[in-house]
Amino acid sequence: MRSLLGLQRLAFRPFSSTARNQLKNKVPENQKIFQEDNGLPVHIKGGTVDVLLYRFTMAITLGGTGFSLYWLLAASQPRRK
Repeated sequence: MRSLLGLQRLAFRPFSSTARNQLKNKVPENQKIFQEDNGLPVHIKGGTVDVLLYRFTMAITLGGTGFSLYWLLAASQPRRK
């Protein structure tokens, strides 16, 4: 029974309120950046990292779509005997 009580203390410790005070709230800063009317799409407003992540995601999406279409075409062809 004593080991279960120790486990309970360990499980509760990461959720204590002292850890919350160490993090800075960045939400108001990000709201100012993303709600600014500067004519840029949302996926570009975050800067260079957002642009690179967007392009990487689009490349993976297009590559996966092409790969799927290739194998769909290959599967639709009759087998050689």
